[in-house]
Amino acid sequence: MQAPLDYSQDGAVVTLTLNAPEVRNAISGADMIDALEAACARMNADMSVRAAILTGAGSAFSSGGNVKKMHGGGGLASSLAAQTRRNYKLGIQRIPLAFDRLEVPVIAAVNGPAIGAGCDLACMCDVRIAAPGARFAESFVKLGIVPGDGGAWLLPRVVGYSKACEMAFTGDMLSAEEALACGLVSRIVPAGELIVEARKLAGRIAANPPHAVRMTKRLIREGQNVQLATLLELSAGMQALAHATADHKEAVAAFVDKRKPRFEGR
Repeated sequence: MQAPLDYSQDGAVVTLTLNAPEVRNAISGADMIDALEAACARMNADMSVRAAILTGAGSAFSSGGNVKKMHGGGGLASSLAAQTRRNYKLGIQRIPLAFDRLEVPVIAAVNGPAIGAGCDLACMCDVRIAAPGARFAESFVKLGIVPGDGGAWLLPRVVGYSKACEMAFTGDMLSAEEALACGLVSRIVPAGELIVEARKLAGRIAANPPHAVRMTKRLIREGQNVQLATLLELSAGMQALAHATADHKEAVAAFVDKRKPRFEGR
């Protein structure tokens, strides 16, 4: 039986590939949830990982939930509403929490449709680039349900309140060009070059001091939720840690010596 998620590392960059093309890389199953949560924990613990790419096998990025399993009240739904609540909390809601804890910057290389929870999964990443055939939809309303995986928190922070409302209330599909126009993705690249371009971007991130990058990501994440004074306090504390690293000293020395720095994560 194939693993639901392929984890491969090349140098300082990890590529995560959703590997369930037969269900268009649905992420609502326990095996996929476990795999994504474990991958995030693994990258957090491994300082050799400086950047990551998330993409999908086959023609889709992710279809989100497995709609076929919903037929007849299956999937995360239970005959007892209180158990359905637990199924979400102990199931798919673990994914946004795992990505929120993740210190490593993640690039979503959206190779095809990202629908429902698949769209939200892309929003859990820090940067999104897309192939021309990518499509995006916050489509829960089309199935008579709500974004149960955190989409109502994630999407407005990516595209703004008005566009998020339009997407969530209509469930309409966005083309790659429309996603670019509203800031859902930062660029569109030819399909055959998607992973190559994602690796180039990941390489530029990975070239920087890893502790500084991880702390910068944490500050940006926390900045979405806290007051300015609180963020400044966090920034001061993390800056003290950054100033104490050997990589900071190496960066300054390399700048003065007009040479390329050599960062070792110390």
